[in-house]
Amino acid sequence: MFEDDDDDDEYEALYENGHWKWDDTINQLVFERQVQQNNDESVQEDDFTSQIKTIFAPIEFKDDLDLMEQQRFRKRFQRHQEEDGDVIFLQDIKDVALYTAPNTILTPTVVSILHMSTTDRFIRALILYFQYYLQTADLMAQRMLELESKVRTARSFKMELEMRDNLEDLRLLVAKEYCTIILGGAELRKFHHMGPNKKISSLSKKDALVFESVLRFCLQIVWLALGRQSFNQIELEIHRMFKSQLFNMIEHKMKTDYIAKMAPYERFVLLGHCVQEKQKLNMLSPLLNEILCHRPMDFRMFALGTVKLPFSPPRLRFMEEALSMNERLFQKSGVTLGILGMPRSRFDTMLREIKLGSRSPTSSSSFRTKSMSRTSRVSMRKSTLAVGQKLYNDIDIPNKHYDKEWIPEEFPTQTARPSVCNPVQRQRWMARASRLTGRHVVRKNRNIRH
Repeated sequence: MFEDDDDDDEYEALYENGHWKWDDTINQLVFERQVQQNNDESVQEDDFTSQIKTIFAPIEFKDDLDLMEQQRFRKRFQRHQEEDGDVIFLQDIKDVALYTAPNTILTPTVVSILHMSTTDRFIRALILYFQYYLQTADLMAQRMLELESKVRTARSFKMELEMRDNLEDLRLLVAKEYCTIILGGAELRKFHHMGPNKKISSLSKKDALVFESVLRFCLQIVWLALGRQSFNQIELEIHRMFKSQLFNMIEHKMKTDYIAKMAPYERFVLLGHCVQEKQKLNMLSPLLNEILCHRPMDFRMFALGTVKLPFSPPRLRFMEEALSMNERLFQKSGVTLGILGMPRSRFDTMLREIKLGSRSPTSSSSFRTKSMSRTSRVSMRKSTLAVGQKLYNDIDIPNKHYDKEWIPEEFPTQTARPSVCNPVQRQRWMARASRLTGRHVVRKNRNIRH
């Protein structure tokens, strides 16, 4: 997997083969590397036919790296610590995911998409949702056990209704950014499947490759951000959210039947009331159903992270901070988003928590292999977050208050300052992806000549 790192002669320096330009959004010079990319007008749909089977095959990230591989990562790809009180950034988690990813899905297009402000908000919204989802799943599993000796009251229904509303609002945050991505909005216009001008025929196979690769990266990043816990539970839910339960490939392979095993109250809370059962041709993903669902919504949620609002209640302010606040301010503001914002000194190179006197951590690949066996798939109701001491605190979302009296005189037009991805790290991964893509093209041409 890391055979290309041994070739020091082919290693490209950080500021080679490119030019500097002024970026008005951040008011500073940035280095833009010249990357050979095909134009959307010249790309043929048949160019991606041979890769379709590869991308839909199981994609395994190599997470049990030896000391030599970790040393290469620290030397060439890890972000340099800025100060003694350095914290974990989202970029640090992306770096680990990109380094451990198989070469088949590491392309310049995927690297570019992962290093955009819209994608950053999308990933943060996913981390926030799954942290609260696992927390709620644990609580509901405990409540279902307590029903054997306790009686339900009106207060029980009120608490479950509040948790359901919280999950639906967090899914709405994910859907907001997801719609921007699939519609080619903001800086993602050039990656739209119809091209930047949306006038040519659809490159559906290319779009499927990019979608599956980005989704798999997001799954890995969320799993790493949540302390490498509950991989199967996150994988099943993320495929249900984006593809619906009917097209949930992971569920079809694992055959857990976890939704049928849920108690009615668990389905009421964890799935919400916006799930629509339709025929295959008219099926929408649960994320789009959240946007089209008829329920009381605060329209200001669709502006979080992109538009400056003159007034935000505590609930919206909490969500906006989770989406766009700098990780250095998390602990001061009381924001909990997985391991983001936690001291970097608490974790090793691969972002595993350092525990004094503990044995060496087991590889995640073996953990996933064991957890996907038939014996460990019997119960999906309990999250592994409940085992031992938690790495991070639970999320406490402020209560929802419908401020019907707040009606702005005009719609806010001042845009919020977008978060800027680390340009140095982006150029490093673009260089590696371009080098790997070039090698694959050379090997393909050699095979054709032979």
